[in-house]
Amino acid sequence: MTPFRFGVNVRTAASWAEWADKARKVEALGYAVLLVPDHLAELLAPLPALAAAAAATTRLRVGTAVLNNDFRHPALLAREAATLDVLSDGRLELGLGAGHMQSEYEQAGLAFDSGATRVERLGEAVVILKRLLEGESVTFAGRHYRVTGHSIHPRPVQRPRPPVFIGGNAPRLLTLAAREADIVGLTGIAFRHGGKEPDVSDFRAAVVDERVRLVRETAAERFDRLELTALVQRVVVTDDRRKAAEELATGRWARLTPDEILASPYALVGTADQMVDDLRVRRERWGISYVMTHEPFMDALAPVVARLAGR
Repeated sequence: MTPFRFGVNVRTAASWAEWADKARKVEALGYAVLLVPDHLAELLAPLPALAAAAAATTRLRVGTAVLNNDFRHPALLAREAATLDVLSDGRLELGLGAGHMQSEYEQAGLAFDSGATRVERLGEAVVILKRLLEGESVTFAGRHYRVTGHSIHPRPVQRPRPPVFIGGNAPRLLTLAAREADIVGLTGIAFRHGGKEPDVSDFRAAVVDERVRLVRETAAERFDRLELTALVQRVVVTDDRRKAAEELATGRWARLTPDEILASPYALVGTADQMVDDLRVRRERWGISYVMTHEPFMDALAPVVARLAGR
């Protein structure tokens, strides 16, 4: 089985010193990757933040989780990603997504196209990015992008290129990820009404079965080379996991039963021993070996990271 590794989403800091301290703590706790999301909100811009995190650490990999494809042209992003890979000594993981927050598009004066169009555009961008990062001189004519005789400098340190991570929940997006990505991310969240209403109905284990089956069938012979990751939205350390799950089954999680929450790869509830057991079961069932969570849960998950990372 693929060994476990862990990543944490970190959003912001008020100074270089605070950001560097956070990055060093992530590394010291045994996490493999510090990730930064990409929204027009109160968080650091991801690419310079990752450069700073890499400069403050020695082994920690840095990644985007995930860049909104519509905010950057792939030819420019390829150059920035390659430079970041060079400046981090080959520690970049390039996470990409199709965007889902309509309000951000409106703020930036961008058209918020249908999900199908955004995923199609991401598909073209990924092809361009991968070819540029692999050192090709690219000519591409698609529905959304045109590139003519373009190559980038510098070349990234990693060969053939930094790993590409595509994450989401919609079958259309996961189909693209299965075809093109090195790391396929499962989030379980559907964003309704322009991103205003997160829906976690797909947290259910049976839906995860369907998503992983789709990825496996689409990836075909390359499936065994993929790394699967799940974004854990809650980490609750408790001796009474049933009570904690009942409390979670309220509000936005009200559509889920306590049993569904406990069986979901998007939540970890219980003692450290129970979480370790849950992650091993999930790896056996779904092949999920890369576990991501959010900064508020970094300390709570750390004992599990210490026991499972690299195993």
